[in-house]
Amino acid sequence: MAQAKYTTHLGMVDILPDDVRKWQFLEKLIREEAHKFNFEEIRTPIMEQTELIVRGLGQLTDIVSKEIFSFSRGEDNYVLRPELTAPVVRSYVENHLDQRGGSQKLYYIGPMFRAERPQKGRQRQFHQFGLEVLGSNDAVADVEVIAFMIHIYNKIGITNTTLKLNSIGDPESRDKYKEALKAYLKPNFEKLSDLSKKRYDKNPLRILDSKEEEDQPFIKNSPVITDYLNEDSLAHYAKVKEYLTDLNIDFEEDPYLVRGMDYYTQTAFELISPDLGAQDALAGGGRYDLLVEEIGGQPTPAVGFAAGMERLLIACEELGIELGTEKKVDVYIVTLGDAARKWGLSQLPKLRERGISTTMDYMGRSMKAQMKDANRENAQFAIIVGENELNEGKYTFRNMKVSEESSLSFEEILKRMEN
Repeated sequence: MAQAKYTTHLGMVDILPDDVRKWQFLEKLIREEAHKFNFEEIRTPIMEQTELIVRGLGQLTDIVSKEIFSFSRGEDNYVLRPELTAPVVRSYVENHLDQRGGSQKLYYIGPMFRAERPQKGRQRQFHQFGLEVLGSNDAVADVEVIAFMIHIYNKIGITNTTLKLNSIGDPESRDKYKEALKAYLKPNFEKLSDLSKKRYDKNPLRILDSKEEEDQPFIKNSPVITDYLNEDSLAHYAKVKEYLTDLNIDFEEDPYLVRGMDYYTQTAFELISPDLGAQDALAGGGRYDLLVEEIGGQPTPAVGFAAGMERLLIACEELGIELGTEKKVDVYIVTLGDAARKWGLSQLPKLRERGISTTMDYMGRSMKAQMKDANRENAQFAIIVGENELNEGKYTFRNMKVSEESSLSFEEILKRMEN
């Protein structure tokens, strides 16, 4: 009988140790830089109520209509989270984070799930990092979010980027624009893609997001939303551009840039890199002043962005940016015989308590095989212990990098390591 062969699900991949070091490097950098910007980490469950995601993202988004992993248990409906803004807002409302005082500056790093066709940089389980600022309607909050986003990529070494910027206005401005857009599209309604036809009545703004070939001529020549912004929306947009200019952050206005979720208002932005070819988007976000109230909270202004970790790793690989360090261990204890093996096992905690990474052979191999393994583990030092060393209380302490060795007591080895 053939043995069963198990594999990962389609679009879900293992992250192996050599790659984990790269992930850890990026995660550490993001956390350190978020701390400098005075953001706090938030962690929400991987499962959320289906109704939250549907209400937060909108029925006509691709994510809700065909990409969510959903299931039921009893009368409860669950979804594996496809993004994190709605869950963060749910947590903000449920846990009364507004009572902490001031605006809430939150960041996250974690896995998301979308049942889309897997391709390079886009898996069914993928990872994002992002920021959310809840409680401020000031353009300073928009600019701080954008500044952090660009700062992270610059810090990593991805500097050939373009910030695309637009305003999609407040509800009043958007309603006027939607009517103008529908009037413009109506004579060519039958020529639109099926998806755009579905969006025409309920959310015509999303037609500007379409990637369907038949929609492109109409998108290209459609009215621009900035011509329909009211005074307040124009003032907010002007402040965002003014503050970005003050910070020497270059931007390119894109009047057809809209965010893919239904909850966005005012500022919309996207960071792209020409170094990545056709799939050039690195990160994106915007202001979403309607979402908190939409899912049961008090009217609360908010702004944020999200970025794909896999896309970031691909960008680093394509640009030749090294992440993290190679695997290494401080000390490898090489043992010859049972007594030496017992001694080595007893010394591991003493070294580790001093912050010294330490390992030893787990397989009872020969000295030659253990030394080879020490090199494979990229050990900086080896402590070689046999019967003679145990009798004398002196152990061979070998610098693996320069091939020098000394005969030292264990206390002398500790002092040498601490220096």
